[in-house]
Amino acid sequence: MKRTELSRRGLLAAGGALTAGGALAVTASPAAAAPGRGHARVRTGFERLAADGYALLAGERVGVVTNPTGITPDARHLVDVMHADERVDLVAVFGPEHGFRGTAQAGGSEGRYDDPATGLPVYDTYLKSGRPLADVFTASGVDTVVFDIQDAGARFYTYIWTLYDCMVAAELAGKRFVVLDRPNPVSGRAALGPVLDRAFATFVGREPIAQAHGMTVAELALLFNAEFLARPVDLETVPMAGWRRSDFFDATGLPWVPPSPNMPTPETALVYSGTCLFEGTNLSEGRGTTRPFELLGAEGVDRRWAEAANALELPGVRFREAYFAPTFSKFQGRTVGGVQLHVHDRAAFDPVRAGIALLVTARASWSGFAWRPDHWIDKLTGSTRVRTLVDAGATTDEVVAAWSDDLAAFRALRREHLLYR
Repeated sequence: MKRTELSRRGLLAAGGALTAGGALAVTASPAAAAPGRGHARVRTGFERLAADGYALLAGERVGVVTNPTGITPDARHLVDVMHADERVDLVAVFGPEHGFRGTAQAGGSEGRYDDPATGLPVYDTYLKSGRPLADVFTASGVDTVVFDIQDAGARFYTYIWTLYDCMVAAELAGKRFVVLDRPNPVSGRAALGPVLDRAFATFVGREPIAQAHGMTVAELALLFNAEFLARPVDLETVPMAGWRRSDFFDATGLPWVPPSPNMPTPETALVYSGTCLFEGTNLSEGRGTTRPFELLGAEGVDRRWAEAANALELPGVRFREAYFAPTFSKFQGRTVGGVQLHVHDRAAFDPVRAGIALLVTARASWSGFAWRPDHWIDKLTGSTRVRTLVDAGATTDEVVAAWSDDLAAFRALRREHLLYR
C-alpha cells in the first residue's frame, strides 16, 4: 500500500485527482485541457507514469501488453524507453493480434520470440484467455501487467478484448494490472449503435457494450472491472492530462501510428465502427486498398448505390461513386464498383447510422447483395436484429430505432466510469 500511495501522490502533483476505486481523474489547467492549435498537447498515461519516475511500478517485475502504438510523443517505443531506464524492472512483453512489432495481418500474431532490440521475451496473447493466458503471465515471472495500446473506438476492434482477457487472466494469476490511457481517436462523444447480446459473445465482443463505445481504454477497464468481471482484478489506471471528450485525434498533438495494418489513419477509425459491418457481407470493405473501410464495393455495383445513399441526406457525410481493385482480400486484383465515404462534418457524423444506411441501400440497389454464410454480421452487430430487419426491408431509421432502449441503458452505465469531461 505504501508504494501505491506514494505513486498516487506523485501523479496528483502532475495534475490529477483521485476517483472512487483509486483511479485518477484529470483536473488539468484550462490550457492543458484544451489541446489542439495554440494549446498544450495531450499527455498520455505513459508520459505521466514516466514523469513520476515509474513510482507506481517500484519494486515490481513488469510485463507490458503493447504493440507499435505504444510510443512516446517523440515516436520512441515505450518498451525501448522502459528497458533502458534503471528505475523500472521490465522483464517481458505481451503481443496482441498483429503482434508486438505489428508484422502480422488481421487474424494473425507473431508468436513467442525474443525481441531483437531489447532481448526481452515476447509472449503471444492472441486467442488466449482464461487459465491458458494466466499461465502465460505466471511463466513470464511478472508481478504487474501493464497495458498500453491505442484503440480505435469500436466494439469489434479486438484490442479492448485483449484488455478484458488480460484483466481476467491477471486476476487468475494473482497479478496487479495497470492501464496507461490513450485517446479515443474518434472522440469520447456519446456511445452509438446496438449493444451486444451476450449470446453472441466472441473475441469481437465479449460483453454488452455499444458498437461505438465512446470510451478510452482506461474507462473501459474501470467498466469491465466494476460491471463484467466475475472477480475484479487489482487495477490501477493512469489517465491522460489535457484530453476532452470532444477531441478527435488531430487535436491531441500526438503522433498517429496505425494500430493495425488496415487502420492507416484516424480518418479510417472515424468510419470504422459503421463500415466494418461490410465484413459480414459479400462486398469488399476496402481491405487491399489505400482507403480500407472508406471504400466499399463489389463487382456489378454501379452509381445507383451512391445515389441512394446520398438521397438519405445523412448529416456530415457524402458518398462518392468509386471504382477500385483490391490488392488482397475480397475481389483481389479485380475491379469493383462502389462508394467512398467523404466525412465533411465529424461532429455531425454518426458512423453507425451511416453503416446501417449503406447496408440498407446496398441491399435495395444491388441484386447481388448477400450476407456471409456464417452470419458474421450477427457477431459484429451483437445480435440477429440488424440482419433480420434489413432483410425485412426496414428503413435506416427503423433499424436504428430498434436498439434505442438498450443503448440508453448502456449510456447510463457508461456514465459512471468516465474519467474526462
